[in-house]
Formats: sequence, C-alpha cells, structure tokens
Amino acid sequence: MSENLPFFMSEGGKTEMIAEKKKKKKKKGHKHAATPMAIPPAYGDLGKSARDIFNKGFGFGLVKLDVKTKSASGVEFATSGSSNTDTAKVTGSLETKYKWAEYGVTFTEKWNTDNTLGTEMAIEDQIAKGLKLTFDTTFSPNTGKKSGKIKSAYKRECLNLGCDVDFDFAGPAIHGSAVLGYEGWLAGYQMTFDSAKSKLTRNNFAVGYKSGDFQLHTNVNDGSEFGGSIYQKVSDNLETAINLNWVAGTNSTRFGIAAKYLLDPTASISAKVNNSSLVGVGYTQTLRPGVKLTMSALIDGKNINAGGHKLGLGLELEA
Repeated sequence: MSENLPFFMSEGGKTEMIAEKKKKKKKKGHKHAATPMAIPPAYGDLGKSARDIFNKGFGFGLVKLDVKTKSASGVEFATSGSSNTDTAKVTGSLETKYKWAEYGVTFTEKWNTDNTLGTEMAIEDQIAKGLKLTFDTTFSPNTGKKSGKIKSAYKRECLNLGCDVDFDFAGPAIHGSAVLGYEGWLAGYQMTFDSAKSKLTRNNFAVGYKSGDFQLHTNVNDGSEFGGSIYQKVSDNLETAINLNWVAGTNSTRFGIAAKYLLDPTASISAKVNNSSLVGVGYTQTLRPGVKLTMSALIDGKNINAGGHKLGLGLELEA
C-alpha cells in the first residue's frame, strides 16, 4: 500500500515532493562545493601571532605616548613620543596619511626627532588586482643622506610574492620573498642580493602550518640560525605562545613561553618568561573608547635583590 501512495497524491503533493528532492540535491551539491584558498601572509608575517603575544602589551624601560587622530577631510595623523628611563633620551615621530580611495592611492609623510623626512606613495589594486606598488624616499637634512626604495607585492589565493629594490650609489640591493599556501600548510623563501658585491647576503627558508586556533612556524636563516614558534588560542579569553631559537656552533638555546588572558572586554594581562629567568608582566586597560593604558614590568629572576628591574608605562589616545 505504501508503495502506491505517490499515485494517489494530489498534484500539490507531487509538486512538494519534487521541490523537496531538488532542495536536498542542492544542499548535497553545496556541501561538496570547493571553497577558495585563503591568501597566505607575507614572509615577514609568518609566525606573527606568536610574536605578538611576546611583544604586544609590554614596554619595558619606556614611558610612551601615542596619539592618533583623523581630520574631517580624511587625513590621518599619528604622533608618538617616548622617553627611555635608563638613558633619559626622548624620541618622537609624526606621520600623516591621506588615502585617495577612488584611485587606490595612499600618500604618507613621516618625520622623527633624528630629523629624517620620509615620503611614501602606494598604489594598490589598480594595475592588477592583488598588486601593490610603493615608492619610498627618505632624506636627512643634517647629513644630506638620501635613500630610495621601490616595493612591490602581489597576492592571490595560495600565493604571496614580494620584491623590493633599495637604491644605493654603490649598487642596488634586491630583496625578494615568496610564500605558498595549501590547505593550511605554508612554505616561504626570502633572499637579498647585493649587486655591489654580486652575492646573496640573506638566504632564509620557513615552513609552517596555520589553522583557526593553532599556528606552527619554523625557519632557517642563512643556514646557521634555527627558530620555531607555536601559537594556540586555548579559549576566547586565553592565548599562548612558545618561541625557540638556536644558532649553529653554539651551545646556547633561547626559549620562551608567553600568554595573554582577557579579563573582560576592556582589560587584559600578559606574561612571559625565558630561559634566562627574565619575567615580564603587562596589564592593559581601556579606560574609555579611544583611551588605552598599558603598564609593564621586567624582573630579572636571577638577581631579584640586585635591582636592575625595568618598568614601563604607555598611553594610547585615538579620536
């Protein structure tokens, strides 16, 4: 009887059955549809998540102020000043940036207390999608020293390429890098060719793996320096990182562990320790939207009573 039911169905029932079958087929096809590969990071950003856990939220031996503002016309201003508590040296910098979004052009002007002036113009996604060209020049009025650099970067699914040319009177230096990515696996190469000496002055390799909450990075620099890092997001509130470095021909190995814990949406605490018994702690608090306070301390675990510990204070303002 059940086998003959479809023959006694009304036209509306048949229509519903056909629609349901089409819907299931569509879902099934969607499930197996190929998803585009993500763009891999640039070579310099490999292992960045682990480095950020070790570096961000700390400012040992410095009292620092950062101010970011934006005018009504779209010009961005970034001012930074810091004082070294050990040397009492004060440094500062000013940066202005204007984006001409219609043509994909960004103009940047820079100045610092070493009296170095910098101008940068970047063009992105205009000549070809994924291609960025940057023209960078610096000038020091005190010494008369000038420098120029042309940077190019091209990125698309599974590929990230970079080529920079430093112009020098003795001869330009060419910096190149490439990163390939496939199903979370990453492989990169970085080199520098000095045309004045006609030889490679940098020859680096890197291999890694990246997933949603886990990242692994290993690298070999110039065949003599070996490094590795692991990053893991344990939970929504806790991030951890491990860093390891070893130089061939030496018995010394640098090893460190770091963690960042989000106390609440406005506050976080960071801590790190290395095999030299240097312990760093940092506390970051968002006092109000656009106002962030950072306090940090570095303690020498081997010489707690001898002193030499460092404190840091930072304030970030953004409007």
